[in-house]
Amino acid sequence: MTLSRDTRLNFRLTHLGLGAVLLAAAAYGQTASDPAPSSVVSNSNESLEPAVKPNRSAISESTSGIAVDPASLLPDLPPIPSAKATMMGGTIHRLDRVRDQITLNVFGGGHTTVLFDPRTKVFRGTKEVSIADLREGERAYLDTILDGSTVFARAIRLSAAKASGESQGVVLKYRPDRGELTIRDGISPTPIHVHVNGTTKFINNGSSLQANNLQEGSLVTVTFSPEGSGHDVASQVSVLAAPGSQFTFSGQVVHLDLRSGLMVLKSSVDQKTYEIYLEPSTTPDDNLHAGADVTVVANYQNSRYVARNISFNSASK
Repeated sequence: MTLSRDTRLNFRLTHLGLGAVLLAAAAYGQTASDPAPSSVVSNSNESLEPAVKPNRSAISESTSGIAVDPASLLPDLPPIPSAKATMMGGTIHRLDRVRDQITLNVFGGGHTTVLFDPRTKVFRGTKEVSIADLREGERAYLDTILDGSTVFARAIRLSAAKASGESQGVVLKYRPDRGELTIRDGISPTPIHVHVNGTTKFINNGSSLQANNLQEGSLVTVTFSPEGSGHDVASQVSVLAAPGSQFTFSGQVVHLDLRSGLMVLKSSVDQKTYEIYLEPSTTPDDNLHAGADVTVVANYQNSRYVARNISFNSASK
């Protein structure tokens, strides 16, 4: 097919119009999507430096300033209130370092809770130590004040040497399998609990005694010392009287109560006093009175001495 001259001209004009449209669209796309000349990557091997560089010295100085002493961020504690101090002594039963409080088993019975903080001074003997030196089971004397409704320890005093003690009483319970010994001491309102172990010595009348042969109801003297777990550990248990044993006492009557049948005698041998009970059926001699010098034969039964025979020494007649 042969196109006329006019037809070919119109066809060319149409193509030219389409080309113009396409060129215009390409130019618009270049303007909208192509990056700005300043951000075009160079063909050279040199890397472009960022417009803003971080101040490394400023960052280092700022970072080093973060490592501060936490204690410096806390406010200073107020001075200890000026109040009348009270001294109390006992055994540290529980030490709570989170709540900053001590539960103290007070000498003579009972327990109390006492607060402490960095203002509390701790002494071992005459040397000042830290609160970290406190141990459960250790005997301590606290210089306390009343701060509002709470008791606060202004000072805590520990013995310079490892504390030890001695108690005399009747064996209420003995569990050799558990190493537990419970005695009733005449000066303590509550029973005393001590632990025994392989190093504890048992003595009866100056001779060694097998630990398993210690009888409940025996009158004993216990020497003990505290350990870190909060328990008293017996270093020696001395049997003074076992149930059914017989004793002879000689000395002066220092007290006599016929109503209760109690006689207190001071021994001329060891200068100790002994409580000796009279049998209810016994009719006391008229010469038996305070100041009399007597010799008493007694049995140890039911946790006490019971007189079987009383004779008067010649000096008392």
